[in-house]
Amino acid sequence: MINCNTVPIPFSSCKRRLVQASFSGGDITSDGGSVVLREMDRQLNLTSSVARVLEDNRDKKKVQHDQLSLLRQRVYGICLGYEDLNDHSSLRKGPLIQTVLGKDSALASPSTLCRFENNMGRDEAVAIHKVLVEQFISSFYQPPDELILDFDATDDAAHCQQEGRFFMGITITIVSCHYMFFAVISFL
Repeated sequence: MINCNTVPIPFSSCKRRLVQASFSGGDITSDGGSVVLREMDRQLNLTSSVARVLEDNRDKKKVQHDQLSLLRQRVYGICLGYEDLNDHSSLRKGPLIQTVLGKDSALASPSTLCRFENNMGRDEAVAIHKVLVEQFISSFYQPPDELILDFDATDDAAHCQQEGRFFMGITITIVSCHYMFFAVISFL
């Protein structure tokens, strides 16, 4: 017999908004995983750690969205499958994503997020990678005796004028190359 969960699952609230997973219908969204993502980020402190290593050279008097909010909006959006900035035209007004980011008003516009991304360069990428590596290493109770990092490339078909595309003569197609990272950890 199927045993359905009828008890709501509580999450940390945002201002006066109650956040809970309920299976009784009502207002529903397909982005419910964002609440779990927020809780995970709070425990790992990952976006906060990344935001601390990024310089913010904007004029503080003119800033409406702090750098941590921009980073979280972009990262959470990508994790939820909204990799295109134009998705944020409507996403920024959604009460769930606002709640997840601790806001109760419209989030950053696609153009603001675009400026945020375009302000990043090689130095920022290196700083972010350092945070990710440190986070990965600190996730172990004891340091591993051996750590093998395996980076593999994979290609996705690209259409139109996508950034990062190139012609791959072997398959006669335009591709965008992505890298996958695998870690083999051994404790001797």
